[in-house]
Amino acid sequence: MSSQPSEPPAREAPSPSSSSSSSSSSSSMSTEPSSSSTPTSTTTPPALPHIVENDPKRTGFDPRMSWWMNYFKILSGGVTREGEFHYREWRYRENEAADCARCEQYRDWALAYSPTVRFMREKVEALNGTLDKDNIVCRRCPARLTDDGQVHRSSGGFSPYNGILICANEVRNRNHLEDTLAHEMVHAWDHLRWKVDWIGDKNLKHAACTEIRAAMLSGECRWTREAWTRGNWTLTQQFQNCVRKRAVQSVMARPRCKDDVQAVKVVNQVWDSCFSDTRPFDEVYR
Repeated sequence: MSSQPSEPPAREAPSPSSSSSSSSSSSSMSTEPSSSSTPTSTTTPPALPHIVENDPKRTGFDPRMSWWMNYFKILSGGVTREGEFHYREWRYRENEAADCARCEQYRDWALAYSPTVRFMREKVEALNGTLDKDNIVCRRCPARLTDDGQVHRSSGGFSPYNGILICANEVRNRNHLEDTLAHEMVHAWDHLRWKVDWIGDKNLKHAACTEIRAAMLSGECRWTREAWTRGNWTLTQQFQNCVRKRAVQSVMARPRCKDDVQAVKVVNQVWDSCFSDTRPFDEVYR
């Protein structure tokens, strides 16, 4: 991996914790944990867009009303797209306990029966790391609607200090959780194998490389997932385009990334070496 630093492998495991950080990217599955070294960059991160709050008079969605009345207003066109977003988040808050219970059930199944998850767990343990129910946690992850019209949400995240977060409210089914967990486990393996600069204080190439590898090895870019879930029926270069797109989106979520132009540039710089690096797998399994 051209973006991997030359220092000796780090051997600390993600410490178990009930709290994890979620990503601010609309499609990224990685968090931006603090780097183990003291940041030396003096670059000021770009200012984040303002978060849009709900105004019932503007959106048509009123949380004081029952869910079915708000839903009927949506069906009848009485709620704006912004209001639909706030309704969705409101329902997630109401169903948080049930979503987390379902997520934990899927997680336990994956840890016990998923070939990919079990393989990655063994490889993490070989580097003196531990991933189990104590540091793979399910939580509700609030999405953000910003004044530039973008919705920022995540399916999960990895922190070197807390472990893996699965966003229970974003999990569609058991296969989706399996892909998300495998993605974050690749990040955990990269963290233990190399000293990754997660935020990009020194080098955004680290983030680009681990995001390329996680998107490639997790199964989230396999053709069936792209076709049936995202409506992408392209037959040529579909896998490569998906990996590249998701890596760019994840790099853009790093606070040190200026814009999409820089994200595309840094992904292109490490693409050849990182896309061909399937460790710890012998090849792309899913």
